Amino acid sequence: MAVRYPIVPNNITVHLGPPDSQARDITVSFTDYISNVAASELYPTWPKNALIANIYTIISFAMNRIYNEWYRSKGYNFDITSSPIYDQTYIENRSTYENIDNIVSDIFDNYVIKGSQIQPYFTRYCDGRNTTCDGLSQWGSVSLANQGKSPLDILKYYYGNDISIKYDAPVGDAVGVYPGYPISLGSAGNPVLAIQRDLRRIRKNYPAIPDITTTLGIYDQETEDAVKKFQEVFNLPITGIVDKGTWYKIKYIYTSVKKLSDLYSEGLSEEEATFLYTDRLEYGDTGIEVEYVHYFLDALAFLDQDIPRLPTNSIYTNNTITMVKAFQKKYNLPVTGVFTYSDWIVLQSAYNQILKSFPKEYQDYINELYPDYFLTRGMSGNDVKRLQRFLLAICRYDHSIPGVRVNGIFDELTEKSILKLQQDYDFDINGVVGPLLWRKIVELSKR
Repeated sequence: MAVRYPIVPNNITVHLGPPDSQARDITVSFTDYISNVAASELYPTWPKNALIANIYTIISFAMNRIYNEWYRSKGYNFDITSSPIYDQTYIENRSTYENIDNIVSDIFDNYVIKGSQIQPYFTRYCDGRNTTCDGLSQWGSVSLANQGKSPLDILKYYYGNDISIKYDAPVGDAVGVYPGYPISLGSAGNPVLAIQRDLRRIRKNYPAIPDITTTLGIYDQETEDAVKKFQEVFNLPITGIVDKGTWYKIKYIYTSVKKLSDLYSEGLSEEEATFLYTDRLEYGDTGIEVEYVHYFLDALAFLDQDIPRLPTNSIYTNNTITMVKAFQKKYNLPVTGVFTYSDWIVLQSAYNQILKSFPKEYQDYINELYPDYFLTRGMSGNDVKRLQRFLLAICRYDHSIPGVRVNGIFDELTEKSILKLQQDYDFDINGVVGPLLWRKIVELSKR
């Protein structure tokens, strides 16, 4: 499992005006943005501890906007505005100050958190003279610094004693949480987990939305029912598919009911941000994710001589590194031997291409290939029918299997047979067919 701590972005997109104005959007480096805002909001002659405390608030405010996709979930294509009425003052092409720039360089990857929450805290602030607010007073922070208070002491004075700093946060490219493709029955992974988590919380405020009991990160019938009801409640097309519009509407409602962009936020706990699937696999890693990568790489290598077909198991070995590097080179990805989420998207696409254009000389094998999505109860179609035919072949010699009707519908009888096979062959007993169980079922059907 992996905790998804917010990533400090390399860049941030700023709208040069209020949200609905016709102003331009510009993308600048995150450190340049923080230095610019700090130079616009603060006096460089202030005590260093006051400057540090205030720059922490500027960083955390911006990070909160980015992490919660405050504007993108409303349909905008930027992360933050330059307007102090809505966000923080940013002045394009303004000069900054060396001492402020130096502080920013030291602490840009640190942000404020509150209690056990992990999201960047919504560090509301004001100048303390012309305006006051429930948050940090900039001029008040100067007085506290002159009294010898540390930056953290200053922050605690305004935001509470449970304030702390998340130091050395991960830094990388800021990409929208939306995975870039629609999510529907059979989808799996962290995006599905995020949708399920958000809908479970939204349900507390909107009880008409059915509960989701699964914690597997697999888009099953229960999840589809919840999505359809959400779409009905919020006047979206009722498709049961989470496209970009539905994704960001769920994100917006979730952020609203949790008040994640509010000084008195319900907060996001470490448990809520812990996902089953890691975004990075490397030498020595073990488990089902490694096995999944091996399955798809092996299928690709079966048809592509540029990718070596090597013995693999559930451990990320030197053989895995060799295959991953060959795959990355073939598809113009960074050749690192480390398998990332970006690699996974390309690998899935390449595997899908195999399914669409399987060479004629290998047609005898195409029926055995996994369809590239999880099969769960409630689904229907040719892939379910293929699965049922394999199950029927097993039932003919293994009479402990409950049975199957080859009707193309993943019904209760099909699920019972899957559960029995999972029990017999030491798989997770969940009634869901992934690539490894599919391979086992194909193997058993040939006995």
